[in-house]
Amino acid sequence: MFPKPINGFLPIWRWLSILFLASLPAANSHAAKTNEPPPNIVVILADDLGFSDLGCFGSEIATPNLDRMAGEGLRLTQFYTTPRCCPSRAALLTGLYPQQAGIGNMMEDRGVPGYRGELNRNCLTIAEELRRVDYHTAMVGKWHLSHIHFDGKMQLNFQSTEPFWDTKESWPLQRGFEDYFGTIHGVTSYFDPFSLVRGNTPIRAPGTNFYYTDAITEHAVADIHRLAGTGKPFFLYVAYTAPHWPLQAPEADIARYRRQYLAGWDTIRSNRYQRQIQLGLIDKNWPLSPRDARVSDWSRVADKAWEANRMATYAAMVGHLDDGVGHILAGLKAAGVDQNTLVIFFSDNGACAEVVEPGWYDIPSQTRAGRAIAVGNGNHAAFAGPDTVWQSYGVPWANVSDTPFLLYKHFTHEGGIASPFIARWPAVIKSAGGISGQVGHVTDIMATVVDIAGAKHPVTYEGHTIQPLEGTSLLPIFAGRERAHPSPIFWEHEGNRAVRLAQWKLVARAGQPWELYDTAADRTEQNNLAATHPEKISELSALYDAWAKRCHVLPFNALPQERPITPAEDSNTTSEKVYHED
Repeated sequence: MFPKPINGFLPIWRWLSILFLASLPAANSHAAKTNEPPPNIVVILADDLGFSDLGCFGSEIATPNLDRMAGEGLRLTQFYTTPRCCPSRAALLTGLYPQQAGIGNMMEDRGVPGYRGELNRNCLTIAEELRRVDYHTAMVGKWHLSHIHFDGKMQLNFQSTEPFWDTKESWPLQRGFEDYFGTIHGVTSYFDPFSLVRGNTPIRAPGTNFYYTDAITEHAVADIHRLAGTGKPFFLYVAYTAPHWPLQAPEADIARYRRQYLAGWDTIRSNRYQRQIQLGLIDKNWPLSPRDARVSDWSRVADKAWEANRMATYAAMVGHLDDGVGHILAGLKAAGVDQNTLVIFFSDNGACAEVVEPGWYDIPSQTRAGRAIAVGNGNHAAFAGPDTVWQSYGVPWANVSDTPFLLYKHFTHEGGIASPFIARWPAVIKSAGGISGQVGHVTDIMATVVDIAGAKHPVTYEGHTIQPLEGTSLLPIFAGRERAHPSPIFWEHEGNRAVRLAQWKLVARAGQPWELYDTAADRTEQNNLAATHPEKISELSALYDAWAKRCHVLPFNALPQERPITPAEDSNTTSEKVYHED
């Protein structure tokens, strides 16, 4: 992590040492130490997957491929992201806190440095970094790091071909990726995705059996076979949208789970908690956080079939994601590169308790064929699954997904920021099936990549000053060693905020006072120690304030209003024909 400031500032000697070290070759990199060729790197990101949603993290959902990846690799039980999708993707790709990269909230432009809604030019992406050391780079899936322009719901309903972008300068090909297939926007139909592009060209989903999760997998495997024979190492970023709402999946896959979830959320959640203890993922002394107060006892639920169908659809979506991971691992093996390929899997944030509403700006009202879409969680006559229904699984099932933790996506309590994490790298990770409780953070991904690839993070790039990385390499953990204890980790999103230093965590919801937890004794955040340890409140809150000042973090209620986004008047943003994918 970034060195600890003194009174909110870094001494000049520390800044100079950072700049000097950043200019040196990575002499201690994995490649330099072992004289092995640089490894291939595959980062697989799930979307809104909860901490307990994989079999190897306690779930009843069948995830044999991710379970096998964990059995051949390493699980981290204390890996953290940010509480939201855009900020986590920014932190992943740049090794910086999201506000430093320009994406402190979402894609909207608030006109201040930390909240421009697109990656700024004072950071490098992993792809830009690795191309400097002769890596091939490719990406498939969800980008969600660019402004989106909507004319009402015209583009979403496929009633207009007007640009949904203001500029393409922030799209993947302009940020270091040589090849890209995926969606620029963050949420879309799984059967006919809005904002689907190949390279820089908008396209239309092909055929009648298109399912986005499977298409991401197919393109990822094709990239592996294309790049593995070039004689150069490659970096592949696979950003699934699953299992983010809308809850959509093929009927046959949903049907296999419906009966199972008639047991109800209380039973499923309790079973996951017990399995997590048995697997050694959590301490048996950490109590299961209470059922969310907004959720009734399952015995009092009137429409159990409708509720079970929501979670069954979610499980089916996770199943397609797991199938995809299996195909990617098989593709690496078939290409003969699986032994020296680092594969990392995690989620962008905790489970999503959002309750979908018809009036939301980025939800369509009809399909391309003109069929009306039933939007929202209040219509119990509409069962999740087909493309004509947009629902989420809401608070009750999100409470299950985040077992044993408190709260969800958006929040900085453990349920919003704790992610399942799996790494597989046979050439380095020798403790197959191992579990580590060492703390990691999404900003560590870039630092890890720089380390193992033998890169050096520049001070300047294409005329822009580049910020030093915030994260530190995970390689010692992968190699079975203790990593030097990191500096504090910080979070802020929508006024929710936190700082963790060693076992101590200071956390607060927006507009609420600080809470203090000893995560070694109470990671489920049930015993607030704020009243008995005021000295820790003072220490950690001072660290938070200094970090916020350094990293362009503003109080959420102090953010300027969103700037209007309109397509620019240049040749790069005029209307384009949307092509069918061949």
